Amino acid sequence: MQSEIADTPPPRTPAASGGASAAASGRRIKPWHSLWLLLMLGWTVSAADRSVTGPVVTWMIDNNVGFLAHADRPYALGGLIGGLFFAGYMLTQFPGGYLGDRYGHRTLIVVSLVWAGVATLVTGLVGGLVTFIVVRVVTGLGEGAYYSNDRTVITEATPERERSLGLGVVITGLALGITIATVFTPDFIDLGKLWLPAVDAWRMTFYILGTATLLAAAALALRFRRDLTARVVGRATLHLAAYSAVSLALIMAVYELGTRAGLSDLWIAVLEVVLAVGVVLFALARKGEELGPVLRNRSLFLIYLSYVAVLWNLWFFSFWSVSIVAGAAHSSFANGALTAGFNAGAGILGFPAGGWLSDLAVRRGWGRKPMLLSFTGVQAVLTVVFAWYLAAAAKPSLLVMGMLLFTASLFFNALQPIGHALTAELAPPRLRGSAFGMQNLVGETGAVLSPAVGGVLRDQTGGWTAAVWLDAAIIVAGFCLLIPVRDPRRGGGVTPS
Repeated sequence: MQSEIADTPPPRTPAASGGASAAASGRRIKPWHSLWLLLMLGWTVSAADRSVTGPVVTWMIDNNVGFLAHADRPYALGGLIGGLFFAGYMLTQFPGGYLGDRYGHRTLIVVSLVWAGVATLVTGLVGGLVTFIVVRVVTGLGEGAYYSNDRTVITEATPERERSLGLGVVITGLALGITIATVFTPDFIDLGKLWLPAVDAWRMTFYILGTATLLAAAALALRFRRDLTARVVGRATLHLAAYSAVSLALIMAVYELGTRAGLSDLWIAVLEVVLAVGVVLFALARKGEELGPVLRNRSLFLIYLSYVAVLWNLWFFSFWSVSIVAGAAHSSFANGALTAGFNAGAGILGFPAGGWLSDLAVRRGWGRKPMLLSFTGVQAVLTVVFAWYLAAAAKPSLLVMGMLLFTASLFFNALQPIGHALTAELAPPRLRGSAFGMQNLVGETGAVLSPAVGGVLRDQTGGWTAAVWLDAAIIVAGFCLLIPVRDPRRGGGVTPS
């Protein structure tokens, strides 16, 4: 292990760069600003890759094509496909952060994007349900290494006064990617009809997004070229592949055994979460002493748990929002996609605004926690209002639904960089990658379950109201978990670095 660590370039921080930072201080555009934009590009393409499955599945169900054409419970099966993707994404959250701490966070960012781009292209080539699921799980396994390393690079490279703003600006790419996948999937499919048989037009979506991801990977590799060596990149890729091979085998074994045993799609998704928890506990048993500071910190653990609600809400609406809106308003696939785009598009404003307000709160001496609680509370109230409107209105208006989705999502997206900055302050600097990985790993249980649970409730009730009410209840639970968290800037926790 020591020899492998020695191969890794030391992390570069503003403090470590000394004269370079001083020279940059007089410039209007700082080096970390251009870094933000490139990392945001990485978020954009990877988020589009992972969220496009929902609109494609909705199109398949509406047009009675592909492997969903003859499904008895198409929404439950579609949700399970989304959940299995996030099972893969979940299982490399912590290993991705740990490998970033070991081989270099910039290295893992490039590896993750190249992996995701290739796997997304391959998705467009495959046929059959099981093969499609395998490739989507593989895509998730690669993309899972991006989050924790991206968050750590920003924290290292950005001065503390702009840290939360940087975290918010960069993750705006998540909103951009989800918006692109939600709004433009009908156009990608229409383009596919010009070149492919109509039943295969959905494949064009994966060809376009996979190519875009590889181009973004090339841009980041060029920016990080001084930190990349063939030897370290190769070792990091092989190490991530080893984790991923075991994870893929376990995920597909659970799927096959559950299917042959006649279990419902929901129970298969639940078993995938149990599997993930078991794998994590096994890994932590081996690394528990080394990772104790990010595992035994009570406030960090409460933040990890609260992110179950964050990821549940994010991927419930990202996966099913087109179907929710189109079904409630009895509208077309294209109109539903445009209206659902308000939910995703709110992040373009919410993420950077939340980061800026978080930094402002720190400069004023308020700390980050009060704002995090406030935004979570407002989001919970607005989600309850949306659920009530779906239940009460005979024919919900596209305009009203779009406004409610946009407003709730605005606060929801704003709270995320605040939570990320709070995690960075509570975690020891040398273990930030592991802390961010653990935060997203725990939270991804929500992403694994929400598409599947939402799909099952849709099939059983004939509408989306029950699933939206459940989403609102989970957000309220996340709010309650944040109340005991100690803000390090208000007399508790770890002294900020």
